[in-house]
Amino acid sequence: MAGRLLTVAMGMVMAVGALAGCGSTGPATAGSTQTITLYNGQHEETTDALVAAFTRLTGIKVKIRSDDEDVLAQQIEQEGQASPADVVFTENSPALEVLQDKHLLAALPASTLADVPARFDSPRGDWAGVSARVSVLVYNTRDLPKSKLPTSVMQLAGPQWSGKLAIAPGETDFQPVVTSIAGAYGQQAALRWLRAIKANAGNHVYPDNETIAADVNSGRAQIGIINHYYWYRLRYEIGAASMHSAIAAFAAGDPGYVLDVSGAAVLASSRHRSAAQRFVAFLVSEQGQQIIAKGDSFEYPLGSGVHTSQPLIPFGQLRPDSIGVAALGDGHLALSLLQQAQLL
Repeated sequence: MAGRLLTVAMGMVMAVGALAGCGSTGPATAGSTQTITLYNGQHEETTDALVAAFTRLTGIKVKIRSDDEDVLAQQIEQEGQASPADVVFTENSPALEVLQDKHLLAALPASTLADVPARFDSPRGDWAGVSARVSVLVYNTRDLPKSKLPTSVMQLAGPQWSGKLAIAPGETDFQPVVTSIAGAYGQQAALRWLRAIKANAGNHVYPDNETIAADVNSGRAQIGIINHYYWYRLRYEIGAASMHSAIAAFAAGDPGYVLDVSGAAVLASSRHRSAAQRFVAFLVSEQGQQIIAKGDSFEYPLGSGVHTSQPLIPFGQLRPDSIGVAALGDGHLALSLLQQAQLL
């Protein structure tokens, strides 16, 4: 899992507890000892806050196992019907699509899916979108004026970015961008682009988005591609006075401007199906979405009509590429292209 989320204010979680009697998940059951197992590919602090509120609300305990979402998806495949997991929670949709294609997920109730706009849920109804983020440029404001920024992700392949560009090709967040480019311009064009940005990045090929955000801010690199929330987290961590970088969107509809969906699903093999379904329903309920809206995740809540309370670009003003979760698929195309470009 890429990075670690900054601490979520405990007062926010306590406020959610005050809503215990009015959620669709129902009131807490006195003396309940039921426990479900969550395979968590989301940032741990986000998940910890959600789990704490859910347990307070329902009395159901949640055992969390956290790892990279692709690692967890592979583990679930290997475990099959013997998997101890009841719920899987990912940062991006492709891992969920992989599990769905292998018939390892249970259908969600229509009432849960109805809490989220249909375009952010599984087209088959097997997982629900929980939160979203968009891919953006991060750039060093001391070295690079905004007027010189590329308007398309494809321009990052140009020679003017040699030695200045930072990328994290191993990030699952990067794969949707590759898939989007391949969908817009074809696989061979996407492969040429990958080889060109690899050359431009040189020694600035990093393991994660946190490193990109930090190194662009320090001036070790001038520009990079990240999901928006990594920049906001860095600013939260080190303070606005220490920020020497900013973020900017590509042109509306550009294939580098991708909306990524974080989602959750119940496993078909779950031995606690009812409790697992309640947990996913909680994630997209008003109570769960308010935790995302008010917390330090800097993601966009997707469910129950909740809007972020953080100073982000309003969700309705985002103009990403039109590619949806179905077209992003299971990520295998992006992985193949990244391997061909020797970036993985």
